Amino acid sequence: MRERTFVANRQDGWDRLEGLLARADRSGLRSFPAEDLQALGLSYRSATSDLAAAQSRAYSADLKGYLNRLVARAHAYVYADVTSNGWRRVARFFTDVFPREVRRSWRPILGCTALFVFAAIASYLVVAHRPLSVYALLPAEEVPLVRKSLHDSNFAFDSSFAPAMSSAIITNNIKVAAIAFAGGMTVGIVTLWEVLNNGLMVGALGALFAAKGFGRDFWATVAPHGVIELSAIQIAGGAGLLLAQAIVAPGRLRRADALRANGRRAGVLMLGVAGMLVVAGLIEGFVSPTRTSETFRLSVGAVTGALLIAYIGLAGRSRAA
Repeated sequence: MRERTFVANRQDGWDRLEGLLARADRSGLRSFPAEDLQALGLSYRSATSDLAAAQSRAYSADLKGYLNRLVARAHAYVYADVTSNGWRRVARFFTDVFPREVRRSWRPILGCTALFVFAAIASYLVVAHRPLSVYALLPAEEVPLVRKSLHDSNFAFDSSFAPAMSSAIITNNIKVAAIAFAGGMTVGIVTLWEVLNNGLMVGALGALFAAKGFGRDFWATVAPHGVIELSAIQIAGGAGLLLAQAIVAPGRLRRADALRANGRRAGVLMLGVAGMLVVAGLIEGFVSPTRTSETFRLSVGAVTGALLIAYIGLAGRSRAA
């Protein structure tokens, strides 16, 4: 069957499903009468069949992308657990919804990660070769006078101040993540700029401390909380790029509809990012300040990295299957 004929035959069903989803977006499924709930389920099944048919034929990427997004939107409602209590929904979000969305959004997240790594390596090499160039990469107020190790500089406070320190760290990190996310509305320019600056800062400061003989301590101090914290920033950047994608390349959807759909996905990512930053802030406020060896702190970073990879890679797969 030709693509034009296929679309003409199936368009009414897709429009019907779009209308049901628009109502669900406005007022939720609880307002649906029984016959509309049944229609939503049947329309969803029909759209999945259409998607499978389109994927098995040489139809355009735009059509396949449109059907994939339509089915994904419907899936979120058809399989929504409207009866679960609050705590169960929170647990399901972190054990299922969030890690699956991270895997689904791997392209924009990987793009932000690549930019961050490139910027960090480039700034490290530049500052290692010429330390004074740090002032060309970072604002003067962000360049520390390195007279002692980062651990002694950052955590020279009494342990009773740990809760306040942790709260301040969490607040600052959420602010950075929020800027990276909201920057998507500037077609991603602010998002990429925030990720770039974050990478430049990490690389430049690492080289600056290394030049003074405190390189291993720098990475050991960053490692316990940094793996989770920096990963959260890249995920927030990926959420911002999802918004930018809806504006720049909405596909077969209207920009408003694409922005609504991608905004829902980005919102899932940002809720998960907030949880990650709370964990990172608690580690930085209570674990990082402890007087332990560099090897121990690096080991903690390696463990948190391995656990994060396992969580993102494996959580929610059984439910998806």
